[in-house]
Amino acid sequence: MGWCFKPMPGLTLAKHCREIGLVAIEGISPKDYKAVKKLGLKVSLVSSHSFKKGPINRDHHGYCTQRLRERIDLAVEVGCPNVITFTGMREPGINDKQAAKNCIDCWKSVIGYAEKKKINLCLEHLNSRDATHPMKGHPGYFGDDVDDCVELIRRVGSPNMKLLFDIYHVQIMNGDLIRRIRQYKDIIGHYHTAGNPGRGELDDKQEINYPAVMRTILETGYTGFVAQEFIPTWDDPVQALRHAAIVCDVN
Repeated sequence: MGWCFKPMPGLTLAKHCREIGLVAIEGISPKDYKAVKKLGLKVSLVSSHSFKKGPINRDHHGYCTQRLRERIDLAVEVGCPNVITFTGMREPGINDKQAAKNCIDCWKSVIGYAEKKKINLCLEHLNSRDATHPMKGHPGYFGDDVDDCVELIRRVGSPNMKLLFDIYHVQIMNGDLIRRIRQYKDIIGHYHTAGNPGRGELDDKQEINYPAVMRTILETGYTGFVAQEFIPTWDDPVQALRHAAIVCDVN
């Protein structure tokens, strides 16, 4: 996940990923997609609209649908299966029932295009508890309960509407990771990792048993990507990424 390793340039990170043995990269500028593909890496997830400005507000629907359509086209171009989407942040005057309907209506308006292009829209669940850092948690985010996110996805009613199961965020808000992975295996389209608490490395200073989680993911028959989305704290971020790759390399 490119943003986690800034200020390291995306192409530099991609070269390290290739050397470590990772097969894909995401969270980098689209202008670097062709270059990373030349290195032999895939693009695992294409970005779209902001997690702050989402379809929770109908005034944002034009922006969100335009961005989603553009990024669906880009995903087709680079051979990526998934485009990310978000609910957006809670806003005064929009209750939960209306917020859910607004999100569903927006996704329904574009999901047919995604189906036609054979691309998945992946709704990411985010935690709203951690207020210590702008990217460790997102207070005010509407889709902060993974079970509610699953219900939104099911109400869209398309096999191309998926859940981005962020292990770190789910652990903070809901927990019971292995049971939920098994429960929602049919609608999970992508995974993110990070250590909790702190969104750091996948080491023994955090609480998630990543080898057990990874084995469960394999047991469900999942064949997609698991992206390393932790913020490095070690002196050598590349070594931190190498360590995470080893932790998650299970059978």
